[in-house]
Amino acid sequence: MGFETFKEYLPEHAREQVSALFTQEDLRVEVVPNRVTRHGDYRRLPEGGHVITINKGENHYRFLLTLIHELAHFRAFSNYGRGIKPHGIEWKNTFKALMLPFLRPEIFPESLLMPLANYLKNPKASSDADFELTLALKSFDAANQKKYIFEIPEGSKFETQSGRIFVRGSKRTKRFMCTEQSTGRVYLFQPHVRVKLLD
Repeated sequence: MGFETFKEYLPEHAREQVSALFTQEDLRVEVVPNRVTRHGDYRRLPEGGHVITINKGENHYRFLLTLIHELAHFRAFSNYGRGIKPHGIEWKNTFKALMLPFLRPEIFPESLLMPLANYLKNPKASSDADFELTLALKSFDAANQKKYIFEIPEGSKFETQSGRIFVRGSKRTKRFMCTEQSTGRVYLFQPHVRVKLLD
């Protein structure tokens, strides 16, 4: 997929800059249906090509962040070889170098610039691991009826995206203990997971 086919998913003022990054890459980008477990991924194909996939339903700012995250995997692989850790120092430095030029108010709203700058000091494997950044990004998602785990009362029933039903328990350090209704097993949920509150 060439740049023209995914540019509509990017913030308008980032498009020219992104286009310049993809002019010489042996890489294709595919926009795919939303996945529960990831925002995007990078893969080296058996025949030697490279592909980035990104969820279609991401807001423009999340799409751009995910695109640069995955492009950094491709660049780190190209520059350092397959022996590096997926989110090791080579990826971190590559990601920061690619992402920093986008941290401008004409691309990202003010409410995102500080959380992004803080995240880039030591980027994690997933931006979802950064609570402040996740909340800031989700504020730009399309409106829906879902709530964050931390917003619903203890003892409430909720349904996850996969259709499983849980009862919200108490907070344990940073995460919430929730009991699956059908099995009685207890799972830990990040506070910024969005769920459907049941009556």
